[in-house]
Amino acid sequence: MNAPLSIDPADGGEPALLKVLIAAPRGFCAGVDRAIRIVELALERYGAPVYVRHEIVHNRYVVESLKAKGAIFVESLDQVPDGVPVVFSAHGVPKAVPAKAEARGLDYIDATCPLVSKVHRQAERANESGRHIIFIGHAGHPEVIGTLGQLPEGAMTLVESVDDVARLAPADPDRLSFLTQTTLSVDDTRDVVTALRHRFPAIAGPRGEDICYATSNRQEAVKAIAGRCDRMIVIGAPNSSNSLRLVEVAERLGTPAHLVQRGSDVAPEWLAEIGTLGITAGASAPETLVREVIDAVAAHRMIDEDVVVTAEENMVFKLPRGLEPAAA
Repeated sequence: MNAPLSIDPADGGEPALLKVLIAAPRGFCAGVDRAIRIVELALERYGAPVYVRHEIVHNRYVVESLKAKGAIFVESLDQVPDGVPVVFSAHGVPKAVPAKAEARGLDYIDATCPLVSKVHRQAERANESGRHIIFIGHAGHPEVIGTLGQLPEGAMTLVESVDDVARLAPADPDRLSFLTQTTLSVDDTRDVVTALRHRFPAIAGPRGEDICYATSNRQEAVKAIAGRCDRMIVIGAPNSSNSLRLVEVAERLGTPAHLVQRGSDVAPEWLAEIGTLGITAGASAPETLVREVIDAVAAHRMIDEDVVVTAEENMVFKLPRGLEPAAA
């Protein structure tokens, strides 16, 4: 790690430059970009208001921007009037939600991330094959609620840690499958999966990684720069699972890290006596907030920016049928 540098050198010279390492990839993933576009296109197609069940993505700036365009965010379909369209968030919803929308005759658009939908399909297949599913995730997170709600109650058991695995007592240890939330810590999840395989050697897992490419890439990008930084700033919401994991990744590498939502959250004392600062953003944070945070840092220190690229992302997800933008 770099030796601390003083902002106010005793000789009265210019303050030392603060090196700012900006992680890449960072910010919006394909699923988030798709979900936001779905709301925008729904507003174009139907006109305001368009109701959205739960935050479309976990970012206050994004939500407020869509509110300004005519989106209304609610937590329950009971808050949606008859005769207006409703969008389901990128995190996914239990099957009971679209069923209720259909029963009421509501037009609904499912903005669930395709990678989350893939986990839903895997759960259905495992259930159809007679396996009980161990689902690795964080209790209460919307994605977990949505995934558990794909199957009848009791068909899945949620575990959050290695300790939870030790307490499992399945009826048939030889007929198990595991799946994971898409926004978990890669390292933590690996430990839980290892514990599951140790206790239940016959347990079946998904063919591919459930943790989404964007979550993995952003964690790897933090690992690439954290050791070179005296401190890190992660841009994201406090209820954003993937953003919280980025903070944890940095801190496990011994680098103090702070989660911020806006440039105004940057505390000047974080920038004192450091030589290198790392900056990244969770998958729900737009690039405009990255620039806002960098500008806030630059208001306190002279900076030298350097983007550190660890992966290239070119994933694009199709929009729901019938919601494609009109040709120019």
